[in-house]
Amino acid sequence: MDVFDAINSKRAVRQFQDQPLTQEEVETILNAGRRAQSAKNRQPWHFIVVREKAKLLALSECGLFAGHLAGAAMAVAIITPPRENRFSIMFDAGQAAAYMQLAAWGLGIGSCPATIYEPEKAKEILGYPDDLHIYLALSFGYPADESVLTRPNKKGGRKEFEDVIRFESW
Repeated sequence: MDVFDAINSKRAVRQFQDQPLTQEEVETILNAGRRAQSAKNRQPWHFIVVREKAKLLALSECGLFAGHLAGAAMAVAIITPPRENRFSIMFDAGQAAAYMQLAAWGLGIGSCPATIYEPEKAKEILGYPDDLHIYLALSFGYPADESVLTRPNKKGGRKEFEDVIRFESW
């Protein structure tokens, strides 16, 4: 799948088949995140891969809309320094997340971000160092409804080009 096709067709997937991802798929997704660009090439992230069902369930309880993590084949917790250190940390983490999600989509794997509102609870589950923080985790898995992979875009699903794009000034 070409990059623009992946961007144009990508959907949030919150319901997954009960089927594990292959090790090759997992590594492809993680390498996409690892290769993401970052400010001054600092790469301010660590990725914690979660595949144990009990941990996925526990992590799904750390955010108001994170329930999809429980049914995922895999979650990737993006661990960073606290954002008050540099605004760019969240931008960088977002790019790593987007790269992973697009790589997964190209493999026929769905994903969805989950904001973690209870970082202390997540820290107990994941055991990362005190000087780091979690704001985001991603769920990954084969879509329960496979038609989502080829479904055409909905009309009105995105704002029109003219409504969001300006050239040179407002």
